[in-house]
Amino acid sequence: MAQDSQTLHGDGISAVIVGQGAELVSLQDAQGFEYLWQAGPEWRRHSPVLFPIVGRLKGDQLRHRGKTYPMTQHGFARDKPFAWAERGPRSCTLVLTDDADTRAHYPCAFRFAVTYTLSRRQLGVALEVTNTGDEPLPASVGAHPAFNWPLLPELSKQAYRLTFANDEPAPIRRLKDGLLLAETRPTPIEGRTLALSERLFDDDAVILDRPASTSVRYAADRGPAIEMSWQGAEELGIWSKPGGAPFLCLEPWHGVASPADFDGEFTDKLGVMLIEPGAKRSLSYRISLEQGPL
Repeated sequence: MAQDSQTLHGDGISAVIVGQGAELVSLQDAQGFEYLWQAGPEWRRHSPVLFPIVGRLKGDQLRHRGKTYPMTQHGFARDKPFAWAERGPRSCTLVLTDDADTRAHYPCAFRFAVTYTLSRRQLGVALEVTNTGDEPLPASVGAHPAFNWPLLPELSKQAYRLTFANDEPAPIRRLKDGLLLAETRPTPIEGRTLALSERLFDDDAVILDRPASTSVRYAADRGPAIEMSWQGAEELGIWSKPGGAPFLCLEPWHGVASPADFDGEFTDKLGVMLIEPGAKRSLSYRISLEQGPL
């Protein structure tokens, strides 16, 4: 791996993180089985971090205190080099702070830290936003890890399902042109189970904007499986590229794309948290690897 990376080793798990975007680029078990999508031509990312927005803003413009700033989908953090604050055999922390370039898009003072920690067959990820300025900080934050789909190459995509910790009867939200539609849709989740298929993503991501669960298991009847749990997230996005691609994203968010009819101040947008000066807000998630019977 390049010098600007860190490989973590734990009991039955290894992870590789790069400084560019503080991105997780590999997640393997002790046998070297790769769970994470390897940024193929269908989508050139692995597991980007989302900050200071989640999703798109209308017109790709952020409005703050009467001024307008350019802001691309999911924010700039995923494309910025982070500084290494800590590097160890089982954990590392990377940090992004505001500078002249970020202030041209987001005129706010912040510290955004991403920490990866390995334990037995588990990877924990913490995203922490600190307001280093003297006025309330509007921000959203999210995770976007992509896993191979199917995990076991000889299985079909349709062999896989998501099983939530609780029943998920609430309607879901959908996007059009990257913006949140006002109307809800009936959930495709039956009880706790979401059957996976490519057609599920014809209308882009499946968004649970009030999930009853804080964990979900991604598995077929055999082979490797993943359980993801999260804290501090208000929404969960489930996504694969419309038209078909060999990955599945499970995305805990605190924030969503702009509603299609919203064109106001960023501080007033749905899903934005306001962090007081000196305060911190965090979102964390944990990925547990299961080998399962072959």
